[in-house]
Amino acid sequence: MSDVKTVLDSARNGMEKAISHLELELQKVRAGKASPVMLENVMVDYYGSKVPISNTASVNSQDSRTLVVQPWEKGMLTPIEKAIQQANLGFNPQNDGVIIRIVVPPLTEERRVQLTKTAKGLGEDAKVGVRNIRKDAMEQIKKLIKDGLPEDEGKGAETQIQQLTDTHVQKIDTHIAQKEKEIMTV
Repeated sequence: MSDVKTVLDSARNGMEKAISHLELELQKVRAGKASPVMLENVMVDYYGSKVPISNTASVNSQDSRTLVVQPWEKGMLTPIEKAIQQANLGFNPQNDGVIIRIVVPPLTEERRVQLTKTAKGLGEDAKVGVRNIRKDAMEQIKKLIKDGLPEDEGKGAETQIQQLTDTHVQKIDTHIAQKEKEIMTV
């Protein structure tokens, strides 16, 4: 029975990780509000090596439309500004000599539809991950049955794995629906 429990625990953990990854990816999808996460993937040239913007400055949202980037070294203002422009995020950073202010433009209807499709794609990727975990777990249960696990226990475990899968796919759908609503809210 402990082998079945191990398979179930492993499947549950894998599916939870897929959900966590989806949540992180959805945070990066811009929904009209300024968020420091938007600049997370920006790499800055820091004395010859590329480092994340968070290693060179603090990034905060001043309000729902404005991000403020405050470098820890005054000499990093220009490299940070260039990195934000090169990241091609659709932002126009404004350098006032002390901080960099970024006004996040409102989303167009076309861009909202595009972001919704991106969110759905992320959800689909997460579902594929969950289904692959289910497939692996089912194969492990079949192997355990072959190795002597009573068939009724195996069938019970397979049912539990399917229930886990259904629950996690439903969670993914909920996350995607929330993100779509957030994106489409003007």
